Amino acid sequence: MLAALLLGLIAEQQGPRAGDWLLAPRAAWPAAVRAEDEGRTLILENGLARRAWRLGEGVCLNYSLVRTSAGRAPGDPAPSDLELLRAPRPEAVLTIGGQELAVGGLAGQPDHAFTLPEWFDNPHSPPGALRFTGWEASEPAARLEWPRARPAAADAPWPPPGAALRLDFAGAGLRVAVHYELYDGIPLFQKWVEVSNDSGEAVELDRIASEILAVVENGNHVEVRDHALPIPDTLHIETDYAMGGFNPLEAMRHSVHWVADPEFLTQVNYLRREPCLLRVEPTRGPDQIIPPGARFTSIRAFELLHDGGDRERRALAQRRIYRTVCPWVTENPLILHVASVDDAVLRRAVDQAAEVGFEMILLSFGSGFDMEDERPETLAKWRALADYAAERGIGVGGYSLLSSRSVGGGNDVVPPPGESVIFGAAPALTSEWGRDYFRKLRQFFEVTGFTAFEHDGSYPGDYDVTPRPPLQRGLDDSQWAQWKEITALYAELRARGVYLRVPDYYYFNGANECGMGYRETNWSLPRALQVIHARQNVYDGTWEKTPTMGWMFVPLTEYQGGGAAATIEPLDQHLEHYEQMLAANLGAGVQACYRGTRLYDTPRVRDAVKGWVDWYKAWRPLLEADVVHGRRADGRDVDWLLHVDPRQDPPALLSVWNPLHEEVTRTLKVNLYYAGLATEAEVWARSAAGIGGLEEAARIAVDAHGLAEITLTVPAQGFAWAVLQRRP
Repeated sequence: MLAALLLGLIAEQQGPRAGDWLLAPRAAWPAAVRAEDEGRTLILENGLARRAWRLGEGVCLNYSLVRTSAGRAPGDPAPSDLELLRAPRPEAVLTIGGQELAVGGLAGQPDHAFTLPEWFDNPHSPPGALRFTGWEASEPAARLEWPRARPAAADAPWPPPGAALRLDFAGAGLRVAVHYELYDGIPLFQKWVEVSNDSGEAVELDRIASEILAVVENGNHVEVRDHALPIPDTLHIETDYAMGGFNPLEAMRHSVHWVADPEFLTQVNYLRREPCLLRVEPTRGPDQIIPPGARFTSIRAFELLHDGGDRERRALAQRRIYRTVCPWVTENPLILHVASVDDAVLRRAVDQAAEVGFEMILLSFGSGFDMEDERPETLAKWRALADYAAERGIGVGGYSLLSSRSVGGGNDVVPPPGESVIFGAAPALTSEWGRDYFRKLRQFFEVTGFTAFEHDGSYPGDYDVTPRPPLQRGLDDSQWAQWKEITALYAELRARGVYLRVPDYYYFNGANECGMGYRETNWSLPRALQVIHARQNVYDGTWEKTPTMGWMFVPLTEYQGGGAAATIEPLDQHLEHYEQMLAANLGAGVQACYRGTRLYDTPRVRDAVKGWVDWYKAWRPLLEADVVHGRRADGRDVDWLLHVDPRQDPPALLSVWNPLHEEVTRTLKVNLYYAGLATEAEVWARSAAGIGGLEEAARIAVDAHGLAEITLTVPAQGFAWAVLQRRP
């Protein structure tokens, strides 16, 4: 067992700095809807963010970050609120039959660099715009069913508490409901649009921009080049129409568009190409037919207002989005990926998982497992395995490859001329084969009782020119139709309590995990290199993901290549490295694809794995909490992360790794601010070698910036940790 060091740091019991929503309980910033100005103005706010509408026209005239006292010294004046909008825009724009139809809006504004109140004295809407008809306030609703089938973050209510608002518009035989939600304790809005067809005839919705914001530009750029155009940094925008990437920058390219504003004639940029107009809409389509009496629902946008700060603060704010609106990402079971379908191997894997504290086994890629095999005897075999595992408290899951393969028979995606399929080849989800594939998957989970699904090569956003009735009419609706098919499956599995590992950005649609971010061939490198790469990948990946949102990889048996030098089997012979990989992942709160046929091969290995799992579970709430980044692994000195949650007690855990071949003692300057520990307090330290047993206390000071110097000794190529606790 690698040596571990426990420090119990106890600070004076004091609350977080006033006004910092990242430290305060959600309830400190309740969201509400209210009317002002004798009913002419409607406001949705929570003390951190605000949107306001002029009710006569249904025009958003204010979208602002409410400045709080976060980060201010005592006695400093309160800063002014930060207004994000420079000009109003319609609530949405529909394109029907090639004609644009505004939902609300304001026409005739003389300048779009700013907006003066008197310009609303005699307002008029764009020609043909749908008229505002009313509004209703309510509470946020659960857009997906989440049964909490396994442990998740305690502070993860579903649906999230907050306030909801619906603005109604009508005209041209249509009713449009514009929905907003604002959540307690975070400057985060959700927005989507519903279009109801009351015309008596089918309506073809070519396009829909469900959010349009004329945002204050990010700079004053007279001359900029196309590749260097800056976008506003006041808003972080994500949507549920996300695919084809492991992070928002990649996955949002299909729906989040920062473009030039053709109405902004007075901007400084000479060619008027400053990207300061946000449009949330599919890049192509959706091109949907809305039958009479039917309703269409748009993309959902999630809009976080940044209150400035450094990279760490902005990352903490971003990660709070996922904990708030897709809290299933806080589920984080320990899973053994079994590279075999042999019944004896699988039952041994179940038994070993139960003995050491793992929580699932998953029939892995390359094992011979085929989720599309619907023969009764095959389904009966998997049902028997699931029942055997359930009796021992273990879940069972399976792997299926969707994209990155060709199925033939006219069922493959045919891209538009000049374009290519993202993964080289892919079946069309709306094809006859695709419909049958989804039927088989639904049947499999219904019959077998499996509780985990790894869906490889999930739909990445390919366009397909082929008409595929009844689901797809051609190119313009192909992406929308395929996205609807894949997300419908994930929503159903989420409702069943199935754990979803999807190597793509489907968090908002029910997925629990995506890859943390790594190059697969690196797991064929020599073991000593793998462990450094692992810690680098976790450090880099946790800027945009919570520890529970990304999986890593541990090749117990050979993966792709590298031979004996790259693998851990035989496990007993390479126990030191095995423990290093357990420490790299579990010490960061991250789960991995532990891929092989067993978790241990000797009692010594069994005891070591169980020791790490027991330690992890003892500190799980903290290890799976948010991360403050310390030093990135480079193999030259210790690297470390700090896990923080000011709502917990204790509120922080420090994880430190030593890549060197000798024991070292280091003094680290650790930022305790986001742990909610008071400034200028005293901290008491308790230390011990190993996992248990406390030594005498030592006093450590915390300075006015929340920084404390912590000295600890880390074993050679080993791991050390520290727990920070408030004084009772």
